[in-house]
Amino acid sequence: MSAQPQPRLTPEQYLELDRGSELRNDYYRGTMYPTGRPIVHQIGAISHAMVISNLIFAIRRADSTNSLVSSATAGVRVPTEGVSVHPDIVVVCGEPQYADNRKDTLANPILVAEVLSPSTEAYDRGFKSVQHRTLESLQEYVLVSQNEPRVEVFYRQPAGNWLLTESAGLDASCTLESLACTLRLQDIYSQVAFAPEEAAPFSE
Repeated sequence: MSAQPQPRLTPEQYLELDRGSELRNDYYRGTMYPTGRPIVHQIGAISHAMVISNLIFAIRRADSTNSLVSSATAGVRVPTEGVSVHPDIVVVCGEPQYADNRKDTLANPILVAEVLSPSTEAYDRGFKSVQHRTLESLQEYVLVSQNEPRVEVFYRQPAGNWLLTESAGLDASCTLESLACTLRLQDIYSQVAFAPEEAAPFSE
């Protein structure tokens, strides 16, 4: 017995269904295809994706160590807590170590970066931050604002405490000690449009 054909969706119907879904879906010629990837529902989703893309490119261009730089498709395993999370950006220097043979979950990141959005900021600053900082390999935890040009870098000190350095404004730069490189905020926020009230404090 053949399956009943699914009704074709208009682009508008697809958008309505996709925005109400917990998973990202693709659309092709009237059919919606679940991809299995989580989606962040937010007004600034495009800006969020652009900041991630810009930051990955800036790190790869400035890093002289030829590190592995990955987006959220790679998970991170925190063995001491039995937790696996998906940071926006993961950096590994040297040979990557994985949680298992599937090789989709890293166990030895040197740097983790999260792009903050209204729906995830509390989670990224709270639970995720605590979990990431229990990793022995982690040297730097980076929080990047989506709504304004601002980067917070938490760097692990020899005694085990974490030093915070903040950079704000498109003319500023931030230094990633673990990669021995400096990034310009104007590169991280290239082509990202801020709302007037968000850009005003840093406008000329």
